[in-house]
Amino acid sequence: MAVFYDRATIWVKAGDGGNGMVAFRREKYVPDGGPAGGDGGRGGSVIFKVDSGLRTLLDFRHKRHFKAKPGENGMSKSMYGRGADDLIVKVPAGTIVRNAQTKELIADLVEVDQEVVVAKGGRGGRGNIRFATHKNPAPDIAENGEPGEEFEIELELKVLADVGLVGFPSVGKSTLLSVISSAKPKIADYHFTTLNPQLGMTQAPNGEQFVVADLPGLIEGAHMGVGLGIHFLKHIERTKVLLHVIDMASMEGRNPYEDYQVIMQELGSYHLRLLERPMIIVANKMDQPQSEELLEQFKKDLQENLPDGQEMPEIFPISAYRKDGLQALLARTAEILEETEFFPLDEVQEAQTHMVYGLEEEERPFDITRDPDGTWVLYGEKLEKLFLMTNMEHDESVMRFSRQLRGMGVDAALRSQGAENGDMVRIRKFVFEFVD
Repeated sequence: MAVFYDRATIWVKAGDGGNGMVAFRREKYVPDGGPAGGDGGRGGSVIFKVDSGLRTLLDFRHKRHFKAKPGENGMSKSMYGRGADDLIVKVPAGTIVRNAQTKELIADLVEVDQEVVVAKGGRGGRGNIRFATHKNPAPDIAENGEPGEEFEIELELKVLADVGLVGFPSVGKSTLLSVISSAKPKIADYHFTTLNPQLGMTQAPNGEQFVVADLPGLIEGAHMGVGLGIHFLKHIERTKVLLHVIDMASMEGRNPYEDYQVIMQELGSYHLRLLERPMIIVANKMDQPQSEELLEQFKKDLQENLPDGQEMPEIFPISAYRKDGLQALLARTAEILEETEFFPLDEVQEAQTHMVYGLEEEERPFDITRDPDGTWVLYGEKLEKLFLMTNMEHDESVMRFSRQLRGMGVDAALRSQGAENGDMVRIRKFVFEFVD
């Protein structure tokens, strides 16, 4: 039986852009020549795409690094480098993608063939044909490619199913799924036989098809992590209808109505809106002699304890073992599915009807620290990106970078913090001398 794997942490790296080139025309009949270095190609992006053939995140258990190819470097004769193909990573429907460091939600992938760019490829660096001006018609400047984005990503899978089977362990959920679909869940007479969600496609008498999930058994305290705990409960979030399966023969010695109360309390404790999901009570094991009497008592207890104004839930007596009562249950389930619109448990905040404009503090382009040996250290996303895109092999590129630093206020900031002529300054591994 396939392993259900619903969590993974992976590393993704988009391709760097190709470097621009410094080149000059050398044709025999072009007397003055001119710049002829082309731009680098775009780096490939990492794209997640929903694949209908996947059901778990098992593919990410052993392969955890995904790196797109970089773009080609620019070439002479003004030829651009070729852009790299995007890296398509296939994931199952229901995958939630988060940044592992910030926990920011990147995407919630629920539709087949839905795509999202997780890490954007870097743009290609400009060749020296881009820097030609009337004052400098033959520039010796080219950019390196922009670094591709890279992140550590958390993947979480929440089962996508129309109907979820809930209930205590050993009430017959796996047996029910096995007789209404072609699924082959493990069935045995001990608790927690089902350790992972099992999916099956079911067809109602009217021909409608829907997906049913046999979700691992609940016990008291599951919302606080007892038993399979949250690992189970999160998979209920995406179901449209719940079938609450109850052992009406009391084979485990428990009271059916008390079982019902415990499960409802666990659902509400996990998220109150779960109780708004349409629910059918499935009274299973009606082939046992004591079941009819216990069912009547269950209905009586349920009626007496209903909150004011709440309607009596629908109850369908069945025997999954003998396949009795299943057609009526499936027919009613299909009707409810047709009438029910899925709603997320957490409401999405409505967009504002008006905009408020104000001044926001601009993010600092760089920061300064000092090493114990007296070296000044410059760092910051904007500054480091500028550094990485500077080709230090050409003097004009270095001079341009120096002007850019001065324009960002680096010289003034170093001077204000006490930097003196001759002090060493470091950006990443590149060290240069501060000249006041």
